[in-house]
Amino acid sequence: MATKIGVYFDQSAIGGGLDVEALAEGVENRWSDLALVVKIFPILADEAARKEIEADIEENELDGVALCGASARVDWDLYRFEGVQVERISLREGCVMAYQNPDGSPLEGSLEAGDAPDLLRLMAVDYVNMGIIKLSKTNNPNPEDLNSTKRVLVLGGGFAGMNAALAASRAGTPVTLVEKETELGGRARNFLKTIPLKAPHEKAHDLDLAGLIAELESDSNITVCKGSTLTCLAGAPGQYLATISGPSGAQDVEVGAAVLATGWQPLDNKFLAPFGYGISPNVVTSAEFELMAKKGELKAKRVAFLLDTKMCASCDAGLPTEPDEPVEPPYPPKSTDVAASDPSADEEKPFVYEDMESARHLPYSNAVSSVVALKQAGYVADLADDAVAYIIYDSMVVQGVHERFYKAAQDNPSIMLTKGDVRGVAVEGDSLVVRADNTLIGASIELAVDMVVLPTGIVPSTAKEPIMQFAYRQGPAFPDLSLFDGYADSNYICFPYETRRTGVYAAGCVRQPMTLDAALEDANGAALKAIQCIESVNRGVAVHPRSGDLSYPVFNFTRCTQCKRCTEECPFGALDDDEKGTPKPNPSRCRRCGTCMGACPERVISFDNYHVDQIGSMIRDIKVPDDMNKGGPRVVILACENDALPAFDMAAMRGQPWSPYVRIIPVRCLGSVNAIWIADAMSKGIDGVMLMGCKYGDDYQCHFVKGSEICNRRKENIAETLDRLGIEPDRVAQYQMAIDEYNDVPAIVDKFMKMIFEKGPNPFKGY
Repeated sequence: MATKIGVYFDQSAIGGGLDVEALAEGVENRWSDLALVVKIFPILADEAARKEIEADIEENELDGVALCGASARVDWDLYRFEGVQVERISLREGCVMAYQNPDGSPLEGSLEAGDAPDLLRLMAVDYVNMGIIKLSKTNNPNPEDLNSTKRVLVLGGGFAGMNAALAASRAGTPVTLVEKETELGGRARNFLKTIPLKAPHEKAHDLDLAGLIAELESDSNITVCKGSTLTCLAGAPGQYLATISGPSGAQDVEVGAAVLATGWQPLDNKFLAPFGYGISPNVVTSAEFELMAKKGELKAKRVAFLLDTKMCASCDAGLPTEPDEPVEPPYPPKSTDVAASDPSADEEKPFVYEDMESARHLPYSNAVSSVVALKQAGYVADLADDAVAYIIYDSMVVQGVHERFYKAAQDNPSIMLTKGDVRGVAVEGDSLVVRADNTLIGASIELAVDMVVLPTGIVPSTAKEPIMQFAYRQGPAFPDLSLFDGYADSNYICFPYETRRTGVYAAGCVRQPMTLDAALEDANGAALKAIQCIESVNRGVAVHPRSGDLSYPVFNFTRCTQCKRCTEECPFGALDDDEKGTPKPNPSRCRRCGTCMGACPERVISFDNYHVDQIGSMIRDIKVPDDMNKGGPRVVILACENDALPAFDMAAMRGQPWSPYVRIIPVRCLGSVNAIWIADAMSKGIDGVMLMGCKYGDDYQCHFVKGSEICNRRKENIAETLDRLGIEPDRVAQYQMAIDEYNDVPAIVDKFMKMIFEKGPNPFKGY
């Protein structure tokens, strides 16, 4: 616990709205036993101020520093003092800039000292006191020293896997690469050419896969295990033990982190039946078409490539080793027209397959299928002078430099591109007829072609089998991959390469559909993340998202009831348990979210610098008026530090203030919110609690994957408890907030405050 604290105020940040001298005097009066130094700096973000603080630390042996001024998100790199806890108290963004008069009007003008509204002064006093209490309840974490194994395990010997192995090796880290096939190259072995990977990015070219394989196999820092699989990955980041089974039997290899680059497999072609697959051997997938081109079997001179978002798959120019068997079309045998078997059907009505959930295919991407179609259209154009390739698309998506490839295709007289809605494909004699409406020329068209090419759906290799084979309590596979259509990623938006298992990083099409240039970037990124993980674990710090965090959960096992809530709710498999159900921590697996702390009914889990008593003490110290009609209500907002808290900061900085009756307390994640905090607030007389965190569900954005969702489930139990106590359950409400939705902050707070005023005071107020 911090017992010798220095409190420093930033005149430049808050002096125009608050009486800084009065605040400093209040600290000296109340905290004389803790606050050994209280000073006001004209500018806190100044080298001279920093040196003076360092001198105070040495002279007074300070173990805590409270900096009262700008948000913790501003100038965070300036305030680091070795061995000293630092608490940033946001009196600028969180108080002065956020202040709104009770009538809804903002704080106006530059106020002289002492002229600030009383409600603004009360806000500042509460925030300063809560910050000091937080420091007094904080210990310096003592991370465990782990002797990490400096070796990266790469699973998958395809394009992404080989490049990941080479990237790690070039960085000086030994690598063990495991490939289940007897030769390297993965699906890229079946590529005739690749989309442009080098300037001028206008023509498809050879991949030189042989050269890449040769470079890999000649690297003495890389051990290649072909015809092998991972049968078990036990332990934790920094100290994994991988069991690899191959032609010579099983071997155990110590590794510090892993890169998952096992690629993709084609989606079942039955989902392409509504678009003609199965009615003719000349209706093929892009994977099958690529294999024909690779083998020199491509003869068709008039080929239609169909890219319709109703069926557009996330696809690549890769293909299965053996093409899928054609499926029987689900239509009456007498008709070979998949668009409309009923001749009386309305010709103007767009074709809609009865089972659109099946026809939906994989609609979330066609950036890959677009450039693949451009590449394969080039194969057709190169066949003969009279060859023609038609690309009918709902949306042509080309990213970045691939725009040059698209423009080159537009300029090719043998390639015709048109936007249109595909109505169907029919067999007529020796030809296939493609019907499309709403084309760029404004008319419905019919194209007689020799072949139709449909996108190949990319399904990650993890969708059907637990490739990692974790020896974890939670099982051998990644959990809940249905959230991401099976892809092994835990946060596309903010933390690419991460998976739900700390120390394992995904690269290539096992993470998301992508082209080879993106896979190369992925390989480099995942390899560097794996190395960063090894180095971070060796120093006892978190990798992500709380990068550099020295804390880890501490358990008081004497009070543990073996309820298993912590082990079951941890989103990252950081906790195993023994035969009695007692949790067995794995510190290097932990992401430091605190979900286990929020789950524990006995409150036996804590972090040195973040625990139940710390936040509870802050809540209990808020000054609550006995009469809501005179002093106003009080509402606590528990705001997740990743999305909600930055949104509040940005709202304040953009001149969008909120009610002076709220007090914001940052939490690591809503998953860490313990029910006792709600009880503390209600018993204190707090009139309402707002839980503001990341989005969950289909629009999932939670940095800790399930924190917001878990909090919402717990809130239902809290509501039942409040109801039994005679307190309206809706006094506690949870809101989903994306970081860029700062414009919505004032309205959300105002709506909640309106509800509180309508309900009146908390029945426990004054007790």
